[in-house]
Amino acid sequence: MDANQLKQLLEQVQNGQLATDKALEKLRDLPFESIDYAKIDHHRALRCGTPETIYCPGKTTEQIIEIFQRMAKKGTNVLGTRCEPETYEALKKVVPNAQYEQRARAIVLYQEEKKETEGIIAVVTAGTSDIPVAEEARVTAEVFGQTVQTIYDVGVAGLHRLLSHNESLQKASVIIVVAGMEGALASVVGGLVSVPVIAVPTSIGYGASFNGLAPLLTMLNSCASGVSVVNIDNGFGAGTIAAMINRQTSKK
Repeated sequence: MDANQLKQLLEQVQNGQLATDKALEKLRDLPFESIDYAKIDHHRALRCGTPETIYCPGKTTEQIIEIFQRMAKKGTNVLGTRCEPETYEALKKVVPNAQYEQRARAIVLYQEEKKETEGIIAVVTAGTSDIPVAEEARVTAEVFGQTVQTIYDVGVAGLHRLLSHNESLQKASVIIVVAGMEGALASVVGGLVSVPVIAVPTSIGYGASFNGLAPLLTMLNSCASGVSVVNIDNGFGAGTIAAMINRQTSKK
């Protein structure tokens, strides 16, 4: 769709010749922005509900900056995951409002008006060492416009710590549980609540945890039926899914 076609589409909406939902349907397939090394999908939020995100590993600092700038020009929130501090230092010279979430290793730019969502996403960790992955989930969900509450270091080695937060767990619309070692916390939380639980295994643990494989298998074999599982250390994936679930909950 070129500029003239887009103008005609807008005129049809303004004149009442085309319903807004029909116009949006036509806009869903607008082309991406192509540069030498990337094809930036500016309309992913329109199709999928969540915008394009920059996965920083494997990209040069210059590539990250250019992609970030082009996305920022659209006026939406922008997220870059797994980003090193030195890349952020270079980026903030050209995008001064960008922020660095150190524990999440994420660059964020908030440009959309922040609104309190009806539903709350709870992000829970078994231990302090799991917090970086949990923070990636938190930041992701917040960039995608959701309200998040964190409950950290409440693993099964001291289960009374988790139970002291039971009221907050019951109020959540969806819960992300981040755990390494044996990963049992996801099953425990799943047995306490009536909402979806997204389990995130982390690579935290001693040798026999096999860099997250042990908690991954534990979570996949959970006897709590409301538990789903994302990949090892995938806080971004958990935050995205939680945001999509919470958005649907808030619509009801």
